[in-house]
Amino acid sequence: MTTHHQHQRDHRYHLPAGSAARGAYAVDIDPERAGWDRSALRVLELEPGGVHTLDTGGSEWIVLPLAGACTVRTAGETFELLGRESVFSGVSDFAYVPRDSHAQIASGAGGRFALAGAKCERRLPARYGPAPEVPVELRGSGTCSRQVNNFAAADTFDCDRLIAVEVLTPGGNWSSYPPHKHDEHVPGEECELEEIYYFEVADGGIGYHRVSPSRDGGTDVLAEVRDGDAVLIPDGWHGPSIAPPGRTLYYLNVMAGPGTERAWLIRDHPDHRWIRDTWRDESIDARLPLYTAHPSPGPEVTP
Repeated sequence: MTTHHQHQRDHRYHLPAGSAARGAYAVDIDPERAGWDRSALRVLELEPGGVHTLDTGGSEWIVLPLAGACTVRTAGETFELLGRESVFSGVSDFAYVPRDSHAQIASGAGGRFALAGAKCERRLPARYGPAPEVPVELRGSGTCSRQVNNFAAADTFDCDRLIAVEVLTPGGNWSSYPPHKHDEHVPGEECELEEIYYFEVADGGIGYHRVSPSRDGGTDVLAEVRDGDAVLIPDGWHGPSIAPPGRTLYYLNVMAGPGTERAWLIRDHPDHRWIRDTWRDESIDARLPLYTAHPSPGPEVTP
């Protein structure tokens, strides 16, 4: 039986599409709104010919096309992002926008663009991330098979604090499984990271996402997620993320933490870590990869 208290908790951490909209953004989650220190996510929707400007303040940002192409101007450089038709059609290129900068995002044909951000200390150079250089990882096997686009993983693209990846889960499969956590600092085993999940579901379907407490009074969410929903994970065991039969589930993970080391170190839930031992005896889902990173003409970079 679901209690009223649990509904309140779900509402705090599960943000249905539209509930986190603000100004120009369909989603605007900053550390203040999330109740934590660093991680942020914005989703910008531009009409054809639309132009948006922002000041980055004390945060670093990655502009990642979800659907469409755009031009990013920042720190004296211009990056033409080729983008993609949708998150289900291919890997996208992206642009890194440093802290303490002014940025302009413009799109001739319009589109939807994620801005993954994190409060940070260092001001790194503005850079272009080519789609062909994004490592595409197939993780798990059998019904736990999923695809991870590691465009800004800790070991693939240099940021000060920000870690961000995309995950695609074929219909009927479970991802973010076994449930895992990263809410405390344990040297060599686990690092503290605040995390945002942003969801899209192919053809307007639904998915499910679970966060269970790792401590007394911890985060407790069972969410039915749709296009444009977000789930905040300040702490707790998170997973599984469940794709419905016949519908691919997409989510964008945005993470950052207080530790001086930028790393993704997790601990599996002890009741479920056995599932990893089964993967060696099963094949990866034959539907994967849904797509791979293809060579592109590359960016037009103007000093």
